[in-house]
Amino acid sequence: MLSLILSLNPWPFGAILNTLLLGIAALVPKKLLTPAGYLHAWILGVIIWGTLGWPGYLVVAFYFIVGSGVTRIGMAEKEAAGIAEKRSGARGPENVWGSALTAALCALGTLIPTANTPQILSLLLLGYVASFSTKLSDTCASEVGKAYGKRTFLITTLQPVARGTEGAVSLEGTLAGVAGSAAIALVGWGAGLITGGGVLFCLVAALIATNLESLIGATLQTQVSWLTNEVVNIINTLIGAIAAIVLALAWQFWIAS
Repeated sequence: MLSLILSLNPWPFGAILNTLLLGIAALVPKKLLTPAGYLHAWILGVIIWGTLGWPGYLVVAFYFIVGSGVTRIGMAEKEAAGIAEKRSGARGPENVWGSALTAALCALGTLIPTANTPQILSLLLLGYVASFSTKLSDTCASEVGKAYGKRTFLITTLQPVARGTEGAVSLEGTLAGVAGSAAIALVGWGAGLITGGGVLFCLVAALIATNLESLIGATLQTQVSWLTNEVVNIINTLIGAIAAIVLALAWQFWIAS
């Protein structure tokens, strides 16, 4: 039965699967997405199933479920402090693409004929997993830091600041971020999208990208009007994907030399 399902044309099957899953999600009392968010998540899900099949879909589903759960950690306290995500964590279109635009581009890149070489395909898949690894790291670090960070520091000066300050980091948040990036990288490895070495590349890339994201938040985000959280998220995931690919290429070069 499973082999029959997997042999079906992935695009119409992806459309049916996403309609069913998101239809069920829409009935859940605690809304994970806004009405427009469900539509954009449907488009994303069809793209991922159509290009990468169940392995790619497993990664994005894992991110969506864990990321949504982490956002609700300490929600009452964060709302009282005025640092909670808007709409009680329900994601809109801007959140969907802020988190997944880089991944979607990596997935669509696999359709390009010139990408059908083992090396280029493996790099695109690494970029795909690394982008979600980076985003989950950022989500875990931010939400756990805002909820449980005992001491938070501005990344540029290391001066103590209030929880929820743009560019603030904490030990609790940093450790949660590492755990989040490792979890999703291991899912990508288990699904056969990346190698064991790719897991390490994702971890390092996520650490680089999330710290650069904090640096952007502490310096530019408050001064540049178009640098919204969603735009910064796109930049963050793009840095993570590129960093992982560069690390993989550097490793291949070192091995070959």
